[in-house]
Amino acid sequence: MVIDLLLVAGASNGVVLAFRELSVLELTAVCINLTLLLVFLFIVSARFVAVCCGRTRLWKDNLVGSAVDIRQNGVADGEEVRNIVIGKRYKASALCCFYVLLVYVFVLGYDGIGLIREGARGESGNSAWTVLLLPAALSLAWFVLSFSVLYCKYKAAEKCPLLLRVWWIASFIICLCMLCADGKGFLEEGSDQLDSHVLANIIVTPAFAFLCFVAAGGATGIQVSSNSGLQEPLLLEEEAGCLKVTPYSEAGLFSLISLSWLDPLLSIGAKRPLELKDIPLLAPKDRSKANYKILNSSWEKLKAENPQKPPSLAWAILKSFWKEAWRNAIFAGLNTLVSYVGPYMISYFVDYLCGKESYPNEGYVLAGILFAAKLVETITTRQWYLGVDIMGMHVRSALTAMVYRKGLRLSSSARQNHTSGEIVNYMAVDVQRVGDFAWYLHDIWMLPLQIILALAILYKNVGIASLATLIATVVSIIATVPVARIQESYQDKLMAAKDDRMRKTSECLRNMRILKSQAWEDRYRLILEEMRTVEFKYLRKALYSQAFITFIFWSSPIFVSAITFGMCILLGGQLTAGSVLSALATFRILQEPLRNFPDLVSMMAQTKVSLDRISGFLQEEELPEDAITTLPRGISNVAIEIKNGDFCWDQSLPTSTLSNMHIKVEKGMRVAVCGVVGSGKSSFLSCILGEIPKISGEVRICGSAAYVPQSAWIQSGNIEENILFGSSMDKAKYKSVIHACSLKKDLELFSHGDQTIIGDRGINLSGGQKQRVQLARALYQDADIYLLDDPFSAVDAHTGSELFKEYILTALAAKTVVFVTHQVEFLPAADLILVMKEGQIIQAGIYDELLQAGTDFNTLVEAHHEAIEAMDFCNLVSEESDENDNLKSLVTVEMPNSASITGLAKEVQEGVSSSEQKAIKEKKKAKRSRKKQLVQDEERERGRVLQIASSWWMAWANPQTVGDEPKTGSMMLIGVYMALAFGSSWFIFIRAVLVATFGLAAAQKLFLKMLRTVFRAPMSFFDSTPSGRILNRVSIDQSVVDLDIPFRLGGFAATTIQLLGIIGVMTQVTWEVLLLVIPMAIACVWMQKYYMASSRELVRIVSIQKSPIIHLFAESIAGAATIRGFGQEKRFMKRNLYLLDCFARPFFCSVAAIEWLCLRMELLSTFVFSFCVVLLVSLPAGSIDPSMAGLAVTYGLNMNNRLSRWILSFCKLENKIISIERIHQYCHIPSEAPAVIEDSRPPSSWPENGTIQLIDLKIRYKESLPVVLHGVSCIFPGGKKIGIVGRTGSGKSTMIQALFRLIEPEGGRIIIDNIDISTIGLHDLRNRLSIIPQDPTLFEGTIRDNLDPLAEHPDQDIWQALDKSQLGDVVRQKEQKLDTPVLENGDNWSVGQRQLVSLGRALLKQARILVLDEATASVDSATDNLIQKIIRSEFKDCTVCTIAHRIPTVIDSDMVLVLSDGRVAEYDTPARLLEDKSSMFLKLVSEYSSRSSGVPDF
Repeated sequence: MVIDLLLVAGASNGVVLAFRELSVLELTAVCINLTLLLVFLFIVSARFVAVCCGRTRLWKDNLVGSAVDIRQNGVADGEEVRNIVIGKRYKASALCCFYVLLVYVFVLGYDGIGLIREGARGESGNSAWTVLLLPAALSLAWFVLSFSVLYCKYKAAEKCPLLLRVWWIASFIICLCMLCADGKGFLEEGSDQLDSHVLANIIVTPAFAFLCFVAAGGATGIQVSSNSGLQEPLLLEEEAGCLKVTPYSEAGLFSLISLSWLDPLLSIGAKRPLELKDIPLLAPKDRSKANYKILNSSWEKLKAENPQKPPSLAWAILKSFWKEAWRNAIFAGLNTLVSYVGPYMISYFVDYLCGKESYPNEGYVLAGILFAAKLVETITTRQWYLGVDIMGMHVRSALTAMVYRKGLRLSSSARQNHTSGEIVNYMAVDVQRVGDFAWYLHDIWMLPLQIILALAILYKNVGIASLATLIATVVSIIATVPVARIQESYQDKLMAAKDDRMRKTSECLRNMRILKSQAWEDRYRLILEEMRTVEFKYLRKALYSQAFITFIFWSSPIFVSAITFGMCILLGGQLTAGSVLSALATFRILQEPLRNFPDLVSMMAQTKVSLDRISGFLQEEELPEDAITTLPRGISNVAIEIKNGDFCWDQSLPTSTLSNMHIKVEKGMRVAVCGVVGSGKSSFLSCILGEIPKISGEVRICGSAAYVPQSAWIQSGNIEENILFGSSMDKAKYKSVIHACSLKKDLELFSHGDQTIIGDRGINLSGGQKQRVQLARALYQDADIYLLDDPFSAVDAHTGSELFKEYILTALAAKTVVFVTHQVEFLPAADLILVMKEGQIIQAGIYDELLQAGTDFNTLVEAHHEAIEAMDFCNLVSEESDENDNLKSLVTVEMPNSASITGLAKEVQEGVSSSEQKAIKEKKKAKRSRKKQLVQDEERERGRVLQIASSWWMAWANPQTVGDEPKTGSMMLIGVYMALAFGSSWFIFIRAVLVATFGLAAAQKLFLKMLRTVFRAPMSFFDSTPSGRILNRVSIDQSVVDLDIPFRLGGFAATTIQLLGIIGVMTQVTWEVLLLVIPMAIACVWMQKYYMASSRELVRIVSIQKSPIIHLFAESIAGAATIRGFGQEKRFMKRNLYLLDCFARPFFCSVAAIEWLCLRMELLSTFVFSFCVVLLVSLPAGSIDPSMAGLAVTYGLNMNNRLSRWILSFCKLENKIISIERIHQYCHIPSEAPAVIEDSRPPSSWPENGTIQLIDLKIRYKESLPVVLHGVSCIFPGGKKIGIVGRTGSGKSTMIQALFRLIEPEGGRIIIDNIDISTIGLHDLRNRLSIIPQDPTLFEGTIRDNLDPLAEHPDQDIWQALDKSQLGDVVRQKEQKLDTPVLENGDNWSVGQRQLVSLGRALLKQARILVLDEATASVDSATDNLIQKIIRSEFKDCTVCTIAHRIPTVIDSDMVLVLSDGRVAEYDTPARLLEDKSSMFLKLVSEYSSRSSGVPDF
């Protein structure tokens, strides 16, 4: 309708005049300039009136205030001094304005003199004076404009006034129109056309062009910088780069349309690589916090509205972001409407070229309409796409924050349903997918709209046959529904398989130390490869079903068009070139929504799966707010009270974890909790924290609590951050905390003190140091109640005594302390002792009372005394056997020099690959099946070429106008068309299958190579690399390689061929287009390079900023109990929102940069297309085949779309390839020594004797770090028990790591039974050694898998091992016996039970050398004594090296090695060392026995 009106209007005389009469243009120029002049005068007078009336001084201040400030020498107090720099841009603008003014004044003078002369000669008519009207109006206008520019300098304005910019742009447009009209007149009338106005117009054009460019940017070229640095803190200056908010938030209309607000960032990126500090902050409304609040409130409202019905997360998202969706819908709708203008006009255009002119200058009117439609289409597309990206970013930020918050609040039962790997996947994969659906949201309603518009145009061209189009379209859409269903089920299974793999990967990375020391890494790598095979199976099915859907939908437009043309011929309708081309253009536009439909269906399926998964997670049970009642500090004298408490971790079990709990703890009391392994001590602390589900009863605490868990939870960061834990620094308090936790000496040993970066999960701290950092964190919080879960198990006897004295008895003297302990010696100092058994408090009272009462407490204390009695060596000194004298001869001791050990500071830095790596990667990718790749490209090319051929056939074979004879028969016409078109779609199907096949093969190769390389990496790699960074590569980057890159490669090749085809068709018809295509191509390449400089860095920053989010996520879930115990959920939530914003900033700029580039590219192609159309219109009638001209226009309509698609796919491909680069980086991690060296395998019976020789052993963790062990030399005789003792950080665990070659020595050798361990393979070594580690680790699975992961032993042996390790009865009580499940991290087994499982592993392995690294730290004395007895009997012929802080554990050893600061301080039999009054060992024994004597000297 609108177009018909335009055509009618085009027929009127006014339009004709617009093209033929110059006076109309001159009159327009006069009117516009005078109107703008009036507007200017109105604004000035309005301001003047406002100031005169004294109503406000605001306008005046804006006009002159800043300029006056600058002119004045004196600056008012508190005002800042401002420096003004006048740039070249401003000088050039001023020069151009005065130059134009000069030209028009000269023309006015020249015309005036000419008029006077004519008047003198009597030649001038009445209207001759009108010749002066234009130069006079322009002179006046440019006089005002020139002085306005000067006023900008006076005002120190950094931005040009809006009126000035509009005026400049309008002047440039008028100038161009006049040039066109003058050019046309010159061609028709020759040099007679030339006069002063024409010459002036030509002279001022360059100046106008420059001013238009300045107006587009908006900046005047004047820079004003504040000089108030004297009062400002330095920090703000350092971070000034990231304190500015993005210009997008305050950009003007022109800046938003042209995306020129991004220019400053891109210009920085073109000069140097961008950094995070260069990227401006998001506007407050775009930040994570704002979006999280909106979405969370919608979600909570939906939950409250109908508590019985599960709320819809999709509806909550739509309610939260409907305004953005609506705004995008307007752009999308407008874009759809204007995209159909071209196809509608083509039939008129072909008719015009055939000589059927409906009204004068119809060709130019049609060209103008086509240009305007393409321009609007370009602008709306870019605004729509940017809006969609921003909406997706908002949804992702809000959902991630909600999932994170939920992760912090999950109840224990809900936590068992979702492992940390799964929860990370919700955030990394599912949230991403829901955010990406913003791209497809509007397709749901746009598809019907596009089909209706297409049918309307088709009805005009082919009449009633368009009904066949409708039916064919519906059939082709219905055909995909079953395939889409199948794809959805594959997608479900794929996500489940991915979750399983991620969970296992996460577990392996966490426990890599144990996997390597037990030589199990190959077994677990194979498990991961099997899991990947399952995932790969579903991935392949999903991609092949996608390929089939692609084939159906590439075929559907061809199917639809063939049926339409066939029906038209059957019904006897006359097809003309015009109607066929119009129909083909319509089918081409219809092809997009039809082709996108499978993507839409598949994306809807995937998004539904992801929404259901996230929604299910968000509805999981949270820890109840009322689990405990917290009273404010000082309101009551009772600190903790539990009444009738029954608690159970798993409510499906018939028995409670804790039952009949009655306890009242007064303020300031010290309460000790003791009992055997698995009696419910840790669960007791959990019930006070509200962590364990409450079945009945009441828990009340008064004041704030601090919690120290049994397994240390340390955050990545430095030691100071871990201690402060979000509190502000108070130097005096900090020092006293360091002293109370005995950390002073440790911090001196670290090269960077408390600024030492802690590796992932505190990996570079010893067990004792981790525990004391935890204690320091709790003490610094200055809470009222302290809950300590076995805090002394991981520290040596001396440090333990010191900690108890300084920490519990001194620093916490006025606090309420509840501590779980296995150290009986600390019990006398407690005000109340709780003895636990089978989840009940069986005794409560003070030490002496409980001793007299007998029962279980007595058993614990007696076990302890037995151990102490074993230390009474004084009587045995004279009875030392000759054997020990013989041992003496084997001992070589290096006495210590005064030196200090320097700790390990890990530089944790994200590796960004260099250009060399990228080059290698490109070569490898090219090498990969080169033949196959070539075939693939060729077939794609045929697919596209055939498609263009089919369109050419239809244009050539049909008559050009109604009444002409067709060139072939109708059956021949349809037959050839269908053959060409279906040939094209078959090649597309083959392409899709090949892309999927080779893409999958490449992805699988990359994955397996990365996995094998990571598993073969040395332990130092895992110590210095946060697991989040590795997980990022195996989840997000691997997903990109699996699903994105193959199709992006295919899409890029396809689009390239299409673009070349379009340019080929246009050039064949009008070769002159080449004159514009070549400069356009050069401009495109230049712009693309300019853009890529910034884009590449932005994408890298986005990738780098993603890892900390995942890392914080994984870390927070692991330490959720600690975070809740300290009440720090809000701080961690804020940190998460901050990291989300750090990620969103570069992401936002990255997507805006793509749109910036596409807009400019599309505008260029729109101008080329318009030039082609104008050329076709201008050529004399009959000089060109109208149907071929129509074909050129048909394809040209698609050109800007194709060009931007080509650029987009190229840039996205380059950006996505960064994922290959990141994976490739992890395919080249230096490997540790070979697992097996075939030429150097030890005998199968090795080690027979088990003698270990350390010869001048020197160890450092990294080349840049100091030596940790300084030339240690000693011999551990075969079959003997060696005790290794020393203060925390003396190098005990380092020596053990060297024995297992987890660290390679820098100097010296370790020889076991005459074989140098550095000459044999790692598996040959580690398989023959056994270790019970300090941190007992259980893997998810069953008890059987945990004891015997390599499946080498029969069940009978496993039961024997369980019985010997005191777990047989516990496991027999379980329903599933050996298949009893073990949850992630062994969470359903107590720490002591986990330690006994580790003992069971050692018993099964039966190695000749056994290492116990603090193996009994987490068990009570009775269990410890039991373990020692088992070890004595079961490993009597083995060499047993025991590191222990409990002296009774090592006192009965054959030899004792005392380490100090990485050197051998003493090495002898325990009896000899105890004889020596100066011995360090004697000091350790004395400290232990004095604190253990039962009468505390504290």
